[in-house]
Amino acid sequence: MTALSEKEAKAYLDARPRYPMDWYKKIASRTQDHKFAWDVGTGNGQAAIGLVEHYENVVATDINEAQLKRAIKHSRISYHNTPIIMSEDEMVALVGGENSVDLIVAAQALHFFNLTTFYNVAKRVLRKEGGLIAVWVYNDIIISPEIDPIMKRLVDSTLPFRTPIMNLAFDGYKTLPFPFESIGMGSEGKPITQDIPHKLSLKGFIGFLKSWQPAMKAKEKGVELINEDLITKFEKAWGDESQVKDIFFKTHMIVGKIPEMRSESDNVSEDSNKDLLLQTEVGRKRQASESDEENRESKKQNTSEDEAC
Repeated sequence: MTALSEKEAKAYLDARPRYPMDWYKKIASRTQDHKFAWDVGTGNGQAAIGLVEHYENVVATDINEAQLKRAIKHSRISYHNTPIIMSEDEMVALVGGENSVDLIVAAQALHFFNLTTFYNVAKRVLRKEGGLIAVWVYNDIIISPEIDPIMKRLVDSTLPFRTPIMNLAFDGYKTLPFPFESIGMGSEGKPITQDIPHKLSLKGFIGFLKSWQPAMKAKEKGVELINEDLITKFEKAWGDESQVKDIFFKTHMIVGKIPEMRSESDNVSEDSNKDLLLQTEVGRKRQASESDEENRESKKQNTSEDEAC
């Protein structure tokens, strides 16, 4: 993720939606234990704050120091800067060790990660029994019939500046590799879609756009997408600049668990199944029926041989 300045981080914090608290409650109800949660890519810590209501301790990590400086403090949340040079082993140790985490959350962040590295770490730290990983991304803002078409044109203009990873977010995680087993809350290729209600002022909206990753990527290449002409169009479409509007962020979520491994005892052979079946009443009746059939076939064969003679 591109590093944000202090000003940009504040704008991002002000405009970012607050995730509904019932999301955490619903997901937490599906984990076996509630001792440790990891909010990876925590940003300002809002997901960590939601998690701490359901887990005894939360580890919150982020590569962006400017975001962490503005993170919401809590006695049971430990925030850590995780530079890109950290090894997988160092990350595993920081989070809590192998098989230690009840829930991993990546809120509006997974598409910025090195997926191979992150998934390797996630599979190591996530509890094999009862642990879950939940990821979500919002990729569309619904404001009003006047503003939405302008926003659509802006989104289309970011296409030349998007990275393949960034496109995962624009696609609503439909093309996201997700090597975890579904629990009925979305799956690889089929995330569930939900709306996040939010309130936003014109000033907050423009500030959000200026701190928006696609716009920042374009700016790095010398193209100012959030220019004065565009801002003027948004101002006219907004109407009263002092008005705070009710908006919705379209959000896409997938929740999964470590895939179950089949043990040797699970791989029962067909012969073993037959042996077990014979121990039941149904099995004994089936065996008797098969024996009668064999006897009838044998008699037919003998009769045919006698006639041939």
